[in-house]
Amino acid sequence: MTFTLRHRWPRTQTLLMIWEPGHAMSVLCASMEGVSASPPPAPLRLVLGEEELLVERAVEQIVAEVRVVEPGAELRRYRAAELSPVNLAENLSPSLFAEGRVIVLQAAHEVGKELATAIVEQSADPAEGIVLVVLHAGGARNKALADALRKGGAVVTTCNRITRFEERSDFVRAEVRRAGGRIAPDAVGVLIEAVGSDLRELAAATNQLVADTGGTVDERAVRRYHRGRAEASGFAVADKAMAGDRPGALEALRWALVLGVAPVLVADALADGLRTLARVGAAGRGDPNRLGGTLGMPPWKVRKAQAQVRAWRPESLAVAFDAAAQVNADVKGAAADPGYALERAVLRICAARESR
Repeated sequence: MTFTLRHRWPRTQTLLMIWEPGHAMSVLCASMEGVSASPPPAPLRLVLGEEELLVERAVEQIVAEVRVVEPGAELRRYRAAELSPVNLAENLSPSLFAEGRVIVLQAAHEVGKELATAIVEQSADPAEGIVLVVLHAGGARNKALADALRKGGAVVTTCNRITRFEERSDFVRAEVRRAGGRIAPDAVGVLIEAVGSDLRELAAATNQLVADTGGTVDERAVRRYHRGRAEASGFAVADKAMAGDRPGALEALRWALVLGVAPVLVADALADGLRTLARVGAAGRGDPNRLGGTLGMPPWKVRKAQAQVRAWRPESLAVAFDAAAQVNADVKGAAADPGYALERAVLRICAARESR
């Protein structure tokens, strides 16, 4: 009877231990150099930025890459500043059987000079099968560490904080594609207004919408599934007021106040809506995509304003701007009842649009 035990040692070789009764165990080390396999993952990764969801996904992607080659690779996370150079060396040292390992150093921008030096030096010659992932906020603090790792050959992933509306719009569209769906251009803005700017909430809402709608997300679907939130924002009030929809604007305003939207946010949205009309009207007719770049607005917003501004005269806009300025002061303490002041402003704006 013959038993053959196989063990990989190291990764480019297979260790064969053959035992037959009455004979000594023979060991054959067979090279695996010529066998096709997935390329080993880069041993040093630098994730730069403060957008937590994107940083988390970057780490997940790296771990997934490692586990394609090493399905049993262990994941270890540490807050970098809590490690010592000795602890770091222990984590980056090879184990007896060279199992795969992913070491994640969180908030590396917080480390002191001694540990920063150790990270750079020890990452220069990592043990086989170990991948070091350094998370750095990307700012000026401890920038020398990030620069040194980049110079040392680290594969860099950038996860900058998303602050602009256009960036959030791109994120929503990417999330829809990631979930296997499609989204109408006008639905993107409505979804952001309904859910807010938090990427985790946007990602969850986007994936749920794709699942609930069968993959095609339009404005009606967003309003149906997020009714209350989508129709309770200050921008919803402003949109209806700019369009001259007096009943709709008042209804949206009451919903917003009932659900706790701050009066100052509604007043700001009214002023923003009027500024958008004025800027788009002054820019004249043209391709929304081209004008969007010039005006710093998403094309869908330019397109909507172009449709609304046709019903406004310059004199009407002046009256509406006066109402917006007055309500801005009212909601900041000039009026005893901010809710009533907002209603009065909405009525004045709608009446200004209707004047000929």
